[in-house]
Amino acid sequence: MTDQIKSLVQASIDVKKQVFNNDALLQTVEQVVAVIVDAFRNGNSVYFCGNGGSAADAQHLAAEFSGRFYKDRKALPAEALHCNTSYLTAVANDYSFDVIYSRIIEGIGKKGDVLMGLSTSGNSANIVKAFEMAQSKGLVTVGFTGATGGILKTTSDYLVNIPSGDTPRIQECHMLLGHSICQLVEEQYFG
Repeated sequence: MTDQIKSLVQASIDVKKQVFNNDALLQTVEQVVAVIVDAFRNGNSVYFCGNGGSAADAQHLAAEFSGRFYKDRKALPAEALHCNTSYLTAVANDYSFDVIYSRIIEGIGKKGDVLMGLSTSGNSANIVKAFEMAQSKGLVTVGFTGATGGILKTTSDYLVNIPSGDTPRIQECHMLLGHSICQLVEEQYFG
């Protein structure tokens, strides 16, 4: 079993090496940092959405901004959109699960806010619809996906597409880059 564990760790390392050597992807991450810093400086919010494990990752990243990362500092306006279970179950039941995120963006999103959607396939209908709504309202959209980008490739202002088709490896890199963004935003915003 030790060999199997080593193989899994190596698979994660291999994808991270591809990320490390992908200058275009790293430049996109740099741009996302700048966009988020500008949003916070302008009084805007950052919203996160995802499904399953990606919902957990979205919630984790939102908490890094609204709570703290490395610095003891004021809270930043960031929120994961799936945390209100009454809202989530009502909209999914009354309308459709496909509109759970677009409907809340319609209600609370404002021009200059940032919407980050995590979808390993890039094809999650509820995130695609949220990005379409966000763009119609002037929000900046950041898609975190796997290699192809899926449908989110066409609706993302910034696409962080991990060079893999393996869901666990993609999610591991989403968190690596998500944490990198949190750290760099915190450093730049608070100096």
